[in-house]
Amino acid sequence: MNLPPSQVWLIIGIALCVIEMLVPLPTFLIAGAMGLAAIFVAAIAIIFPIPALQILAWMLISGILVRFSRRFIPKDSHQLREASEGITLTEILAGQTGRVQHEGVSWKARCDDPQIEISSQQRVIVLRRVGTTLVVVPESWLNDR
Repeated sequence: MNLPPSQVWLIIGIALCVIEMLVPLPTFLIAGAMGLAAIFVAAIAIIFPIPALQILAWMLISGILVRFSRRFIPKDSHQLREASEGITLTEILAGQTGRVQHEGVSWKARCDDPQIEISSQQRVIVLRRVGTTLVVVPESWLNDR
């Protein structure tokens, strides 16, 4: 089965939008924004059948929509309301773990957004705990929106 690129982008877009609605842990509108961008690229793929251009358009549109969607996440959301603060003891590199002091104890921690690095001695917000690892976001993340 050989699908045209526009149909592939449409399927990817619909799948990401469904994931945004069905996943129990909120994706903070990132999957939905990427899904909408893929749907836009499906229309672009009909006019411009160049794969590199389609991927570039998807990345640009996704970035714009994700940035725009940040203003719709309430600062008093369920996860943030129950969140508490900590401070990083070591640097948390993008997609890796580091150490955070939370409630007087050193915890292994990773950033909720695998693209973000958090430097040492920076305040973080603890969103949840997965086993013995805390999932955090930098405190400045709230102010960036």
